[in-house]
Amino acid sequence: MSDPVTICIKDYDYALPQENIAQFPLSARDASKLLIYSNGVVGQDIFSNIDKHLPVNSLLVFNNTRVIHARLFFRKPTGGQIEIFCLEPLTPSAEVQAAFRQQTGSTWKCLVGNLKRWKTGTLMMEGPQEGLTCRLLADRVRDCGDGCFEIAFRWDPPEKTFSEILELLGSVPLPPYINRPAMASDNDRYQTIFATCEGSVAAPTAGLHFTESLLARLHDKGIESEKVTLHVGIGTFRPVMVEHIGDHVMHHEKIVVSAKTIGTLLASLHRPVIAVGTTSARTLESLYWLGVHLLCNGFEPLPVVAQWTPYQQDPAIKITARQSLEALLGYLDAHHLEEYSGETQLMIVPGYRYKLISGLITNFHMPQSTLLLLVAAMIGNDWKTAYEYAFLNGFRFLSYGDSCLFLNPEEIDSHD
Repeated sequence: MSDPVTICIKDYDYALPQENIAQFPLSARDASKLLIYSNGVVGQDIFSNIDKHLPVNSLLVFNNTRVIHARLFFRKPTGGQIEIFCLEPLTPSAEVQAAFRQQTGSTWKCLVGNLKRWKTGTLMMEGPQEGLTCRLLADRVRDCGDGCFEIAFRWDPPEKTFSEILELLGSVPLPPYINRPAMASDNDRYQTIFATCEGSVAAPTAGLHFTESLLARLHDKGIESEKVTLHVGIGTFRPVMVEHIGDHVMHHEKIVVSAKTIGTLLASLHRPVIAVGTTSARTLESLYWLGVHLLCNGFEPLPVVAQWTPYQQDPAIKITARQSLEALLGYLDAHHLEEYSGETQLMIVPGYRYKLISGLITNFHMPQSTLLLLVAAMIGNDWKTAYEYAFLNGFRFLSYGDSCLFLNPEEIDSHD
């Protein structure tokens, strides 16, 4: 495996004109274009025909995270607008699902826009709901020191959960490159149809193209699916600001994977496993490194998967995907756990060899981004050929844009 410290981010740059960035989704989810790459050959189709291009007997792995209405726009009595962007819960629970079920009040780590206009005092916003008036109050507690602030929220009626309050009063957190306010239609379209676990501030956009009818057709063709959870954080939009990747600090994101899903993966190592999105890819590959940790160290509890973990592994130690997943399942069973819940900081860059996945469904990504590096780890420098093809053939880029299917099984390590 090559040393990621030597990777220059400028080698993963390309010109992305504003007119190539999709500002709205297509009317039909599965009507987008699909770029198909397989072992050096690039072609295209419509996404609704993806079943014709997936390997026979594939297992698709989706991210079932749900985007929260994380943007809150408060208006001061003097007229100034303050935007609070909820990132992650702090108290009374840092566990995402518990935080959304919280009633009466909770404290979150947030970004604050137009901070200079909010020196002191409590912010308030109101909205009607079934004849009642919902009210949300916000107080600044402290500076977290990383550009974020701890914000204490209180609300009425107190029996409403924080999830319900956000749904009523918050806005969909569209990415910064979508240059328009969120609309009512975004409540549905910036959400996958299988989103169930609240916690993301950005959508796992590869999944936005799937419809119920397409999923049913895939199932009828013997292409099965499993779900994992990675709650997408604001760090997904953080640009790489350093010359060499070795100096970049990857963001942490929370992942949850059931023992049942890990068991299915273990039983599926003989067939192609296709990650739907970079978030699913990072989650699956993180599972492998958790199992490696158990086999090499056996420490408890399991650690955060650090960004450089794969690149620091002794190359003399050969652990298969089967051995790793068996160790992870054994750990969960020994501790009477039905799921693994933790964090990953894993950064996948060129030189990384995938351990569990044989392909990737994904959208197009920003220049000089860690997401583009993940794609390059799958297909090497052919990412340039694929992206050039996309420009020449009118593909739409980024979150509401078109999709790609990357297949390169020759680059995948043996599972057994």
